[in-house]
Amino acid sequence: MAAAAPLHPCHTLRPFSFSPPIGGARDVSQSARPTLLRGRGRGLAPAAAVRGAAMRGLRRGLSRFGPRLGPWAVPRSLRRVLRAAGPWRGQSSAGSVSERGGASMEELLSRSVPLLPPYETKEKAPPPAERRSAEFVRYYRGLEAGPRRAELLGCLARDFGADHGRVAEFSAKVLQAREQEREQGALLQAEDRLRYYLTPRYRALFQHLGRLEGGLRFLVELRGDLVEGLAAKAVDGPHVKEMSGVLKNMLSEWFSTGFLNLERVTWQSPCEVLQKISDSEAVHPVRNWVDLKRRVGPYRRCYFFSHCAIPGEPLIILHVALTSDISSSIQSIVKDVESLETEDADKITTAIFYSISLAQQGLQGVELGNHLIKRVVKELQKDLPQIKAFSSLSPIPGFTKWLLGLVSSQTKELGRNELFTESERQEICEITEDSTTETLKKLLTNSEWVKSETLVKALRSPLMRLCAWYLYGEKHRGYALNPVANFHLQNGAELWRINWMGDTNPRGITASCGMMVNYRYFLEDTASNSAAYLGTKHIKASEQVLSLRCRAGRTAGILASFLWLSTPVKAWYQHQMLAVYADFLRQPPHGHEQQSQCRAVGRSVAGRPAASCCRVCVQLFVLVQLRVP
Repeated sequence: MAAAAPLHPCHTLRPFSFSPPIGGARDVSQSARPTLLRGRGRGLAPAAAVRGAAMRGLRRGLSRFGPRLGPWAVPRSLRRVLRAAGPWRGQSSAGSVSERGGASMEELLSRSVPLLPPYETKEKAPPPAERRSAEFVRYYRGLEAGPRRAELLGCLARDFGADHGRVAEFSAKVLQAREQEREQGALLQAEDRLRYYLTPRYRALFQHLGRLEGGLRFLVELRGDLVEGLAAKAVDGPHVKEMSGVLKNMLSEWFSTGFLNLERVTWQSPCEVLQKISDSEAVHPVRNWVDLKRRVGPYRRCYFFSHCAIPGEPLIILHVALTSDISSSIQSIVKDVESLETEDADKITTAIFYSISLAQQGLQGVELGNHLIKRVVKELQKDLPQIKAFSSLSPIPGFTKWLLGLVSSQTKELGRNELFTESERQEICEITEDSTTETLKKLLTNSEWVKSETLVKALRSPLMRLCAWYLYGEKHRGYALNPVANFHLQNGAELWRINWMGDTNPRGITASCGMMVNYRYFLEDTASNSAAYLGTKHIKASEQVLSLRCRAGRTAGILASFLWLSTPVKAWYQHQMLAVYADFLRQPPHGHEQQSQCRAVGRSVAGRPAASCCRVCVQLFVLVQLRVP
């Protein structure tokens, strides 16, 4: 029997948006229109007012009869006069793309972006008028999302950055001061001048926008457009990426923990807050009001950060499940069951962080998640001191994509799949009645295989083994390749347990073959774990993960690195090493003949010039040696 819909002031999930006016609610077109200044009594109006009235009358006539007369009805000289006089009714301040698009945008940016004052008078320079910044906000919001906004952002980043001439000039002066060994004060002053002129002009615009009422919200929206444009290649280039980084650093200062408020969401929270919590859930989407009520009800907690300048607006959201043990399946947390009206505190010993979502795209890259987890842990310890275990139940996005790429690489290089043992390959072939690699790839790209219990059992061992290597061994610049793993490891968590069939939803099956992972937070070790990971790139992992990783090291780890990074190696060395190493994988680790062959080939390849040999061959040689007892 279906659960009854909960009673709430809002009966349906409706989109909610709130954008308070910035710098007044007057429209640009209204504020820019010329005003008729009347004289005292019934006397004559000033000359400027008469000219303004005449211009408006002329424009009304042109707007009425111009389309009938054709494009040459207005002389060129008169069109110049009309453009110089400003916009009129029927023409927005942004102008049309054909007549005023580029000019108005450049003029607006020139007015809105303040000039960088000379270094000597930087402290005495008057601030720009607030109306200029408000005009920029109104103009930007008046543009349609897409090419027009991308054009403005690209122009702002390209034409209003740092003065490269001044930067080169003062860089030379700093080098000159160092070479002449001048006194320390002169060198520091030269460095300060250089630092001053390295500041892009648009940074001053962002600073003034941040001081407006609602300006901080606008800057978050603007950076959200930047992030989205860069991801979609709508706006690109080093200048735009630099501007996005500058704005991210500024937002990191404005959204530091001292300005953030921790708020808990309950069923009695305002309707608009509940709506935003539902819309922002990116890990496990909220299905309906019943689902949302369960996620903020008994044995559940939902917290979010808000900013003092944007009260009530969720910035980042964390969902917590209060359980008696560390959960291994997300279905046990978000499944369709009726929530109990009251919770028994004696049954709660563990807090599971099962979803963390960024509600504002413009805050991407700003460190908020780490601070939110720490604040929530302190809040839970204060309210429920009996909680002793803190862990996440996290998805593994990108695992299936990585696995399919590895299978394709091996098939292309070796002509066969070396990720599975011979017995595993035979068992899978008997079930699927096909031994080709394409069948395996088609199998992993959909969620139909979970309906076969025998196939689920056959794939469990190899997929968990490969997943352990993916989380522990696959790196990007020395850190974990998986973004969720990298996030929790930076926070000081331990890679604790991989859960088979932890997420049986089609989305989880497609993304990570149904597996999920627990990152355990041992509060006394988080600081040291974080320092070790960030400093030495060491990953703290449990025995379960390490044992799975060691078994995977003979197949996925070393061989994947060799296959993906060995392009510069000459064909003869490549095929010879692959053949010898494939034989090595089929033998026990103590096979001395295979070890000596791998060493010999490794030494020969490592001794080749850099132009014809990849450093991965040296890495492979070292890893093979390390496997020798």
